[in-house]
Amino acid sequence: MHVAALIFPTDRTIRPDRLAVALEDRGYESFWVAEHTHIPLSRRTPYPAGGDLPDMYWRTMDPFVALTAAAVATSRIRLGTGICLVNQHHPINAAKQTASVDLLSGGRFLYGVGVGWNEDEMEHHGIDPTKRRSIARERILATKALWTQEVAEFHGEHVEFSPSSMFPKPVSDPHPPIVMGGAGGPVTFRHIIEYCDGWMPIHGRGDPLEKLPLLHEMCAEAGRDPASIEIGIYGCPPRPDVADRYRDAGVDRIICWLPAEDEATVMATVDRGAELIA
Repeated sequence: MHVAALIFPTDRTIRPDRLAVALEDRGYESFWVAEHTHIPLSRRTPYPAGGDLPDMYWRTMDPFVALTAAAVATSRIRLGTGICLVNQHHPINAAKQTASVDLLSGGRFLYGVGVGWNEDEMEHHGIDPTKRRSIARERILATKALWTQEVAEFHGEHVEFSPSSMFPKPVSDPHPPIVMGGAGGPVTFRHIIEYCDGWMPIHGRGDPLEKLPLLHEMCAEAGRDPASIEIGIYGCPPRPDVADRYRDAGVDRIICWLPAEDEATVMATVDRGAELIA
């Protein structure tokens, strides 16, 4: 099982390039960054974890810029969006940005995707929250077409473009892995089985292991091998008991949560995670 790390990269915590180097030196498999474009002051949508929205949500860097900085500073560690709010990016722009990160990193990019929870934020991007999953599906499929086809076109309900050429292409073969975030359930699993390469549920919001039988059952019904879907648990504490439980269940990756605080606090958590790797 791989051990990875994630952070909300902000202007008040360790730089993503410095952090990526530290993680690579300690043997972490991958480095993931969260995203919010902005936080509407209406705060109409409750924070899923309860309580006040943490400061890091308001200050998050652009994920593709943060990962580019990390890519230039490192050579081995994989680099992922955890998650990219795909409905807040036009698929043509997203295809170019993600392909560019994959190219500059030498094929180390992981495209973690999701539909998000903040309806106020979605609406500012012109997204109807009731259609967020169907819109995300088309945007991801359109991005895949632009990644993989010399001349791509897309004609859907939400995404429409005529035959077009988009370069650079990703260097990952056949394309960067697409990993869907979310708690899991029939709707999420249908999307994962159709067009994704992995599932990334959040630790502590229900038990992801209890959902695996449903995912495997739906894979069998769809004719897809469950082993082709990589399982990564997002937001784990760097504790041996947590790691052992997921490893014993056949989980492919745990992604340890790093606090978006001062560098010393971040590095203390990084070192605790390194003990799991050792």
